[in-house]
Amino acid sequence: MSGITLVQYLRAQENITPGATGEFSSLMNEVLVAAKLVSREVNRAGIGEDIIGLTGEVNVQGEEVQKLDHYANETFIKILSQSGKVCAIGSEENETAVLVPKEQQTSGKYVFMMDPLDGSSNIDVNVGIGTIFAVYKKISSGDTVTDEDLLQKADRQVGAGYILYGSSTMFVYTTGNGVHGFTLDPAIGEFYLSHPDLKIPSRGPYYSINEGSVSLWNDKQKSLVQYFKETDEETGRPYRLRYIGTLVSDFHRTLLKGGIFMYPGDCKNPNGKLRFAFEAAPLAFIVEQAGGKASDGKSNIYTQSPTELHQRIPLFIGSKEDVELAESKLR
Repeated sequence: MSGITLVQYLRAQENITPGATGEFSSLMNEVLVAAKLVSREVNRAGIGEDIIGLTGEVNVQGEEVQKLDHYANETFIKILSQSGKVCAIGSEENETAVLVPKEQQTSGKYVFMMDPLDGSSNIDVNVGIGTIFAVYKKISSGDTVTDEDLLQKADRQVGAGYILYGSSTMFVYTTGNGVHGFTLDPAIGEFYLSHPDLKIPSRGPYYSINEGSVSLWNDKQKSLVQYFKETDEETGRPYRLRYIGTLVSDFHRTLLKGGIFMYPGDCKNPNGKLRFAFEAAPLAFIVEQAGGKASDGKSNIYTQSPTELHQRIPLFIGSKEDVELAESKLR
C-alpha cells in the first residue's frame, strides 16, 4: 500500500486536469465522509439491535427495507444535498429523484445516482455489501432539473465508483483515466491507494451467476453456463463458479481476478432485476476503463441511455472476451 491518500490523489489529478475547478474533488470528499459513516455502522451491525433488521417499510422496488439500507440512503442524501455540488440525487430507494432547490444556494452542477447499500439481504449474515454511484453533469439549461439530466447516456458519466464494506473497506473509482482502488485505514480514518490502475484479465477463470434460477432461464442462457463448465484447455475451461449474491462483491472479485458476472433476464423477470442508472451504468464505466465490457446480452451498456429512472436491465459484465462470447451465444 502506498502512502498516497485518496484526498491527495484527487488533488493531484485536479492539478493536471485542464479547466478543473475543484468541484468534483470536493464532491468526492463528501462521498468519502458518507462512506466512512456507513462503514462504521456496517462494522457494528452485529452489536446493536438499532441498526440491524427490517424497518417495516417497503421501497419503490417492492423490497423490504433494512435499517442499514435506510441509514445509508439518508446519510448520503443529507451529506450530498448540503454539499453545494449536486442539483439532484437519484437513489434506488426513492421513487423520484431528490432535487436540491436553487433558492437554497446549495445546488451544484452534478447529478448523483446511487445504490446506497447494495446487497442488503446479506447484512445480517456478515457478508460484504457496498455502495455504487455515478456522477453526471447537469446538461439542461436553466435552474430546473429535467429528465434530460436524469436519464443521460452511460458514456456521459464524469465519474463512477463503488465502496465495498467487506473484510476491509475499499473505495474504487474512475473519472475516465483508469480505475484506482483505495483501502480505508480505520485507525486514522484515511483511504490509501492500494490498487493503482486496475486492469481486468481479458478472459476467465471464474463465472458468477445464481444457478438457483436455472429453471427460469431460456435455453441459450442454460447453454452459455454449460459452456463455462465444459473442459477445454485452450480456453482455460472449465471456469470455476463463484457467487456471493452482492453485486459489488461479485463485481469486485471479477474485476481483480477476471471472468464474467451474469444477471440475465428470465421468464419471471424478462428485463432482469438490476437497475440501469444505479448499478449497471456505473459498473459499465468502471469495467470499460479497466479494459473489460458490460452488456445486456445483446449490446454494450456503456453506449445506452435509460428511458426511466428505475429501468431494469440484464447484466453481463467482466472480462472482454468472456462478455463478447456471451453476447455471441445469447444472440
